[in-house]
Amino acid sequence: MSLHTDLPIYRTGVQLLSLAFKAQEQMPRGIKRSLGEKVSQHCVEMLDLMALANATKHGERAAHIRALMTHLRAITVLLRVSHDSRYISHKLWAESVSLLGSIGKQGGGWLKSASNRSPAA
Repeated sequence: MSLHTDLPIYRTGVQLLSLAFKAQEQMPRGIKRSLGEKVSQHCVEMLDLMALANATKHGERAAHIRALMTHLRAITVLLRVSHDSRYISHKLWAESVSLLGSIGKQGGGWLKSASNRSPAA
């Protein structure tokens, strides 16, 4: 088993967290604390779930990946609201869409793999 820091999905997640901090910097003062911190916190939770999923047995792994995907959807919604409200730039939104899509594809594949495997005896 490789370290979670070597996983492509984890590296993409770190890029998304960095983007979340940039987005938080662009937001107006009143929004940084509410909306900006939520996006960053969801990213941190998602990275934690990636590490947990990598460290657990196949039978338990799917639950962590499902939770990861839930955080991914929450981040998507929060960033979309931020973009629609013009709290973040179009460029940052475009970068986030790319990263979110990549994590979604990788997470979906990981979930499919974890769900198809039978638990070890």
